[in-house]
Amino acid sequence: MSQPLPFDRHKPYNHLPLLPPPDEKVITIEILKALNTANKALAELKGLAKKLPNQSMLVNTIAIREAKASTAIENIFTTDDKLYKALAGNEIGMEPTTKEVLRYRQALWEGFKTVKNKKTVSVEMMIKLYREIKQLKDGIRPPQTETVIMKRGTAPLKANIVYTPPRGQKLIEQKLKNLVEFINNDEKYNYDPLLKMAIAHYQFEAIHPFRDGNGRTGRILNVLLMVQKELLDFPILYLSSSIINSKEDYYANLNKVTSQRNWNHWVLYMLNATEETALYTIKKINEIDRLFDRTLVLVRKKHPSMKKEVIEKIFEQPYISPRALINKETKSVNTAKKYLQQLEKLKIVVPEKVGKEIIYLNVDLFNLLAEF
Repeated sequence: MSQPLPFDRHKPYNHLPLLPPPDEKVITIEILKALNTANKALAELKGLAKKLPNQSMLVNTIAIREAKASTAIENIFTTDDKLYKALAGNEIGMEPTTKEVLRYRQALWEGFKTVKNKKTVSVEMMIKLYREIKQLKDGIRPPQTETVIMKRGTAPLKANIVYTPPRGQKLIEQKLKNLVEFINNDEKYNYDPLLKMAIAHYQFEAIHPFRDGNGRTGRILNVLLMVQKELLDFPILYLSSSIINSKEDYYANLNKVTSQRNWNHWVLYMLNATEETALYTIKKINEIDRLFDRTLVLVRKKHPSMKKEVIEKIFEQPYISPRALINKETKSVNTAKKYLQQLEKLKIVVPEKVGKEIIYLNVDLFNLLAEF
C-alpha cells in the first residue's frame, strides 16, 4: 500500500482517503475493550427505555437537550427558559438563537422518520438535514466557496488555519458516496456499528460538504446511525453534552486522524463518550421516571378522575400551555385549564404569564433537565 500524501492544512485535502481505514488502525485491543463496555451501556439504555410506559415522553424531553448542547458547541446559545417557552407554543420575541435550536430539533425528527422508513442513510438525507438546520435551499458546497477551518477563538489569520477540506463538487460527492456505502453496506464493511459510527463521523466532518452546519449535521447522523443499526429504537442518546465538556479533546483527536492517520485516539474518544453519555442518560431517565411515579401517585390520590395522559403530557417538556393538553379525552381548553389549575394547587406546576397567555411550568422536571 502506498504511503499517504503529506497533509498541508493550507491546501484542500482532496486526497482524503476513502473508507474504510486499514484494519490495524481501528481494530486494536484498546478499541475492542472500549467497544465492549460502550455496547453494554447502550444495550442497558435501550432496555430501560423499552420499559417506560410512554417512550415519547422521554424522546421529546431528551431531544431538546441535545439540540441545545449541539448548537452550543457552535457558540449558539439560548437559555432553558426561552427554549421551553418557545416549545410551549409562544413565539413572542423569539430570539434567532432559540430558533436555531428548534430547527436542529426538527431536523433530528425528520432524519429519524427517514431512517425508520428507509433503513438507510443517504446523501439526500444529509442535504435535507443541513437545509432544515440552516433554513436554506443550498446543497453541496460549490468550488468557489474557499472554506477553511480556523482554530477556535482566534482572529481570521492564515497562520490559524487548522484544516482545509476537499474542494470541488464532484470530488465531494464521490467521497460522500463512499461514506454512505460504508455506513449502509454491512456485508462489505462488516464493522461493529459503534466503530462504524466513530469512523463515519470523522469522515463526514473531514469532507465538510456544506458551507455551514457540518458539525450539527454530523452529530445528528451519529444518533441516526445508532437507530439504523438497531442499537436504539428511538434517538435517545446524544453525544453533544459530552463533546461540549471536552471540546479541545474532540477537535484535537479529529486533527490527529487528519494529520497523523491516528485513528486509535479518535475512536477511543468517541467510544468513551458513548459509554459515558449512555450511563448518564440511564441515570437521568431513572430520576425522571421516579419523579413521574411520585407525581402520578399524588394526583391519583387527590384527583382520581384525572387521566394519566395529562401527567405524561406535563413531562414531555417543562412548560405547557392549556392547548397542548387537548386530545380525544380532554376536548376543551376550559377542561385543560381546570386540570392545570388542579396541578397548580398541588404545587406540581406553577403558572406564568407570557404575552396574553398563561403557561405552566413543571418545576421539578425543569430542575432535573437543567442538570442534563
